[in-house]
Amino acid sequence: MQIFDSVKRKKVEFEPVKSDFVRIYVCGPTVYDDAHLGHAKSAISFDLLRRTLSELGYKVKFVRNYTDIDDKILKKMSESGESLEAITDRYIASYERDMSALNVLEPDVKPKATQTLKEMIGYIEILLKNGFAYEIADDGIYFDTAKDAEYLSLSGKFDTEANVARVESNLQKEDKKDFVLWKFDEKWYESPFGRGRPGWHTECVAMIKKHLSSGEKFEIDIHAGGLDLLFPHHENEAAQCRCAEHKNLAKYWLHNGFIQVNNEKMSKSLGNSFFVKDALERNLGEAVRFYLISSHYRANFNFSEDDLNAAKKRLDKIYRLKKRVLGAAANLSANDKFKSDFMSAMGDDLNTSKALASVDEFVRSANDELDANPKDKAKKSEIAANLELIARVLGILQVDVFEYFQFGVSDEKRAYIEDLINQRNEAKAAKNYELSDKIRDMLAANGISLMDTLSGCMWEKI
Repeated sequence: MQIFDSVKRKKVEFEPVKSDFVRIYVCGPTVYDDAHLGHAKSAISFDLLRRTLSELGYKVKFVRNYTDIDDKILKKMSESGESLEAITDRYIASYERDMSALNVLEPDVKPKATQTLKEMIGYIEILLKNGFAYEIADDGIYFDTAKDAEYLSLSGKFDTEANVARVESNLQKEDKKDFVLWKFDEKWYESPFGRGRPGWHTECVAMIKKHLSSGEKFEIDIHAGGLDLLFPHHENEAAQCRCAEHKNLAKYWLHNGFIQVNNEKMSKSLGNSFFVKDALERNLGEAVRFYLISSHYRANFNFSEDDLNAAKKRLDKIYRLKKRVLGAAANLSANDKFKSDFMSAMGDDLNTSKALASVDEFVRSANDELDANPKDKAKKSEIAANLELIARVLGILQVDVFEYFQFGVSDEKRAYIEDLINQRNEAKAAKNYELSDKIRDMLAANGISLMDTLSGCMWEKI
């Protein structure tokens, strides 16, 4: 498999630290608000990575964190009067509902910053002891970037004016690039260097050491996140690991592109920070997922409702094929040529555009073959196996085919449809086929198609 390493700035052959075991860490959300489309793009991108590696035979341990102590959360506490736990628990639950709707697999570990205080404090103690950090009285503990000869080598941002701190800058810092490790604050946590709260950049290195450390030259195989995290967050993580551990934090660094909404950069200040929950009110989660994977994970993505609707129609075709092979026992493995083409594309730095092109061709040819010989059980089994491969790797086709085509129908209309179907069933039992056909025609006029199956009469929107 090839992946694009952000540090080398090119595609490289993926070679895990340990032959068949891959450790992945993804920077998760700061939980002070509902998840937006940027969170969804990142989560889905690296869910695809995880699924692809698993399909290629690797055992994967996947960790994604929650930042649940942060200036933005403190501001929310001040504005709302709520406790830190009330705010963060609510938004973690909201995030997890959204990710579940998007078919994002649960991480193996999902640590919180507040659960990793002991490890963060220990990391800061090492940096202080070895001279890589210093104290500013009445302010906090800072990392001394001048002591790291390789600082800025990760991001390549050698224009130091570009350094943007997560917290308000302090003029007493020895270098403007230095960043806070521990902010003194009597309201928070006890530590050997004074009560306070951790800086943002230390939590991830501490979590990686706690949950993924291997004792090797590299702490982990892959560190991933949004492109906005490359600098300063990932740069500062890497610096701490080099100085405290004398090793590299990750062998490979992967970053997904930015999201725009209607050709504008997604930003709360612009009022276009599109929440996932808003998209899910109007669309099936799988349709949103399918749309977000339709372009390469590293590409900047422009979200528009028109493009989402077009992607949904593309997904509809795959579901209609799935419906044609309902009940068919899938082969043990997918068709060799299809699997080779599909996995070759996914193994090329998650080239979903190419992979989906192979899916489109498979759907077209499969429908042609079924049209020519609709009772070919062997062909149906092969098609079912191909669809199972697509489902495993792309994280789609998880919904019952009839429920998929019923999405968006109101409860009132559902009751009306079910009542007419019951009347039709009674008419058929009484051999009143004229009434049965009339009811079918009534439903068709209302945009509802019926399908008689061994499990009963099923319906869908036309």
